[in-house]
Amino acid sequence: MKHLALLLMAASGFAGLGYQIVWTQQLGLVLGHESAAVLAVVAAFFGGLSLGSLLLGRRIEASARPLRWYAACEALIGIWGAVLMAAMPMASNAALALIGPDAAPLWQWSVAFAASFLLLLPATAAMGATLPAMARIGTAGVAPLYAANTLGAVAGVLATAFWLIPDWGLTRSAGLCVALNLGCALLARVALQARPAPSLSRPTSRRPLAMLALTGLLGIAYEVLAVRVLSQVAEDTVYTFALLLAVYLAGSALGAAAHARWPALRNAPRLLQALAVSILLGMATLWSADAIKSWLQPETLAAALATEAVLAVAVFALPTLLMGALFCQLSADASAAGIAFSRALGVNTLGATLAAPLFGVLIAPALGPKLALILVAVGYLLLLPAWRSFGWSLPAAATAALAVLAPPLAFVDQPEGGRILSYREGAMAAVSVVEDATGVARLRINNRQQEGSSATLHVDGRQALLPLLLHPAPQRALFLGLGSGITAGVAARLPGVQVEAVELLPEVIEASALFRPALGEGPSPRLRAADARRFVRTTAHHYDVIVSDNFHPARSGSGALYTVEHFRAVRERLAPQGLFCQWLPLHQLDLETLRSITAAFLQAFPDGAAVLASNSLDTPTLGLVGRTGGTRFAPRVAPALAGHFGLGDSFAVLGSFIADAPALRRLAADAPLNTDDRPWVAYRAPRVTYAPDSAPRDRLLALLGEVSVDMGTLLAQPDAAAAARLSAYTQARRDYLDLGRRTTPSADPAVMLARVGPPLLAVLRRSPDFQPAAEPLRRIAQALAPRDPATAQRLLASLADIRPDLASP
Repeated sequence: MKHLALLLMAASGFAGLGYQIVWTQQLGLVLGHESAAVLAVVAAFFGGLSLGSLLLGRRIEASARPLRWYAACEALIGIWGAVLMAAMPMASNAALALIGPDAAPLWQWSVAFAASFLLLLPATAAMGATLPAMARIGTAGVAPLYAANTLGAVAGVLATAFWLIPDWGLTRSAGLCVALNLGCALLARVALQARPAPSLSRPTSRRPLAMLALTGLLGIAYEVLAVRVLSQVAEDTVYTFALLLAVYLAGSALGAAAHARWPALRNAPRLLQALAVSILLGMATLWSADAIKSWLQPETLAAALATEAVLAVAVFALPTLLMGALFCQLSADASAAGIAFSRALGVNTLGATLAAPLFGVLIAPALGPKLALILVAVGYLLLLPAWRSFGWSLPAAATAALAVLAPPLAFVDQPEGGRILSYREGAMAAVSVVEDATGVARLRINNRQQEGSSATLHVDGRQALLPLLLHPAPQRALFLGLGSGITAGVAARLPGVQVEAVELLPEVIEASALFRPALGEGPSPRLRAADARRFVRTTAHHYDVIVSDNFHPARSGSGALYTVEHFRAVRERLAPQGLFCQWLPLHQLDLETLRSITAAFLQAFPDGAAVLASNSLDTPTLGLVGRTGGTRFAPRVAPALAGHFGLGDSFAVLGSFIADAPALRRLAADAPLNTDDRPWVAYRAPRVTYAPDSAPRDRLLALLGEVSVDMGTLLAQPDAAAAARLSAYTQARRDYLDLGRRTTPSADPAVMLARVGPPLLAVLRRSPDFQPAAEPLRRIAQALAPRDPATAQRLLASLADIRPDLASP
C-alpha cells in the first residue's frame, strides 16, 4: 500500500510539471513573452495550487472518504487537461484580444493573470489538493509522499524537455499527462484503502504558518535569482531551464526523503541557519560559475549539457536539500500546533506565488541580483529565534561582509582597453553595451547574445534596405526586433517611409540610444516595447514591408518567431503587394534547423525566395522573402542612401537572390514543420549552440551548393538580357565566397595578390556587375603602390580593362 501511494504521487508529480511546462508555453505564445505575461502565468499556476490546498484540503482531511476525494481530484485534473487540449487556443485568443497591441504593463499583467488563473483553476486547484488527500489516506507520511511527488516532477521536467515536446509536441504531451491522471484516479479507487481521520486539536500558534509562508517566498526567490544569474553564464536554452528546474526539484525531494530518515534534520532553527549559510555558498558558486564553465571547456553536446548540470548542482543542491527538509519539519511543527497539513501546504505555496513578481520584477532590477540574494539570506537569518547566538552572528557577519565587499553578480566580458558604456538589470534580462579599445560598441543580452555592433553598420543597413528596395513604393514598414537600432534607423532615413520597431526588452530600447550617433542626423523610427508575436496578431495596421530580425533560434522564446502560425499572422498584416523578409543567422543555426524554418515559411508564402544580406563568411545572414501578390520584382531607381550600402543599382539588389521557390521547396522537402504545437526549432537549434558541427562559412557554401535561382522567374517583366546578367552575378558571388573560404589571409599585399588576384579577376570577367570582387583588389593596389607602383598600376589597369569604373574607389 505504501509503495503504491508513493508511485501514485510520483505519477501525479510527473503530470503536474508536464502540464506546467506545456501550459506555460501555450499561454506564452498568445499572451506574450514580456515579464508581465510570463510571471502572470507562473503566479496563476501557483495561486491555483495554493487555493486548492487551502479550500479543498480541509474538507478532504475531515472527510471519511478521502479516497474518493483523491480519485476525484486526479480525474478532474485529467478531464480539465483534456478540455484545455481543445479549448486553449480559443480561450487564450479571447485574452489576447483584451490585452491588445499597446497594453500598459499593469493591464497586461492583470489580464494575463486573470485569464491564466481562471483558465487553469479547475486543474491547478485539484493539483493543490492531491498531496493533502494522499496524506489523509494515511498509507505513508508527509515527507515520503512529498519526496515521491517532487521526484516525479523531476522526471516530468526532464522527459517533457528532452523527449515529449521535441517528439510529440505540446498537445500530445498534455495527452500523456491526462492519461497519467486518469490512471492514478482509477488505480487509487481500486487498490488503496484509507485510514480513519486523525483528530486535530485547536491551533495553538500561528507562527508555523508565518514560517511556512516566508520560507516558501524565500525558497522560490532563491530559484528565480540564481536562474537569472546563471542565464548569463549558461546558454539560456530550453534545456538550460529544464536542467536547472530538475536539479532544484531533485534537491527538494532528496531533502524531504532525508528528513524522513535522519532525525538530525528535524530541527528548524538549525535548518534555517544552515540555509542562510548555503545561500552564501551558492552565491560564491555563482561568482565562480563562468570560471567553472571555462575550466570544463565542453566541446560536445553531452559535455555542454553536463557542464550546465554541474553548475546547477553546485548552485542548487545544498540549499534545495535543506529547503525540502525545512518544509517537512515546519509542516510537522504546524501539525503539532494543531494546524492541518493542507493549510500548511497552501500557505507555503502562497508565499511561493509572490516570489517571482516580488523578487523578479521589483527587487532584482532595483537592487541587482547580489543584494537581492543577500536579502534572501537575511530573510532566513531573521526567522531564527535566537538572534544573539554565535550560530546567528557568524553567518550574519558573513552576509554583511558580502554585501559590502563582494562585487556585483553581473557578468560582462570587458576586452582589454575597453569600457562598459551601459549596464541595465531588467525584469527579464541584463543588457550591456561594451566598447572595445578601437571604439567599437557591442550590445549584448545576458552577456551571451550579441544584438548589434557599431562596426556592423554596413550589414545592418543592408538588412533594412534590401526588403524596402524590393517593394515598388513602400510607405509604412514594421521591424520586429530592434537590437542596436541601426537596421530600423537606416530604414527611417529612407524618404517617404514611416517606420515602427517592436522590441521585447525595454532595456534594449534604452541601450539603442548609444548607437544613434553612428547614423547621423535624421528621422527615427517609432519604438514600441511589446512582444513581436502578440503585436502582429493584435495590431489593426497593415504594412507595406515587414522585416523580422535574425533572432537567435536557440534562445528561450525565439523559436516561436519561426512557426507556421506566426508567419501566417505576419501575412495577414501585409498590405496588398506587401513584402515580408525574415532574416536568419546562418552562423547560429545548422542546415537542419534552416530546413524546418523554411518549410514553415513556405506554408505562409508558398512562392517565397531567399536573399543573402552580405558576403560575410563569418556571420552569413539569409533572408526569406515573400509577397502577398507574388514573388516577382521590378528594377527601381535606388535612392542615394542605398549607394552607401552597396545597393546603388538594380543588379546589387536583385543579384542578392540565391534561391527561388522551387529551390526552397527542395531544400525544405521532408523537413519537420516548426509549429506552435510542435516547436521543433526551439529544441533542435540548441545543438549548434552547445557544440557547433561546422563553421558558418562551410554551412553557407553547403547551402549555396543545394539551392539555385532562375532569375527569369523573379523578374516582373520578361528581360532575357537582364536575367542573364543576374545569373552571371549570382554565379560570380558563389565563386567569390568559395575563394574566400579557401584563402588564408596574409598581411603582405604581394602574397595576397598572388593568392587572390587571378581568381578575383576571373570572377569580375564572369560578371563585371559583381563589384564586391573589385574592392579587395583596389585595396591591394593601394597597399602595393608605395613599394611596387608598377604592379599596382598593372592591377588597376586590369580592372579598368574589365570595366573602367572598377578601378575607381
